[in-house]
Amino acid sequence: MAASGSSTCSRTTRRTTSSANRTTLVCHHGKPPVLRVSGTTENPGRRFWGCVYYDLGWECDFFQWVDRRIEEEQVVVAEDQEKAKLRRKVVALKVKLRAMERKMKISWFIGLVG
Repeated sequence: MAASGSSTCSRTTRRTTSSANRTTLVCHHGKPPVLRVSGTTENPGRRFWGCVYYDLGWECDFFQWVDRRIEEEQVVVAEDQEKAKLRRKVVALKVKLRAMERKMKISWFIGLVG
C-alpha cells in the first residue's frame, strides 16, 4: 500500500452518475473502490478507498483517503442503489400480480361455463 500522509495520493477518477449529477468514485478499472483501513505506522487505522482488485494483486494505482464529503456521497449513492433495487422488485411483483389476476379470471370463467 502506498499510503502517505497526504490527503490524496495517485490519480483519482470520478464518474458523474445520471441521478442528480452526483459524483461517484471509480478506480481505473471502472469499478467502485473498496473501503480499506491503513495498517501503516504513519496512518494506523485511517480509512481509504482502494482498488477492488487489490487482494488479487491486479490493483491499479487508485487511492483516496476517506473524507466526510466523499463518505457522504458514497452513502447517498448506496441509498439510491437500494431504492432502485426496491423499485425493480415492485415492478416485478406488479407484473406477477397481473398475471395471477388474469389466471384467476380465466379459472373463474372456466368454472362458470364448465
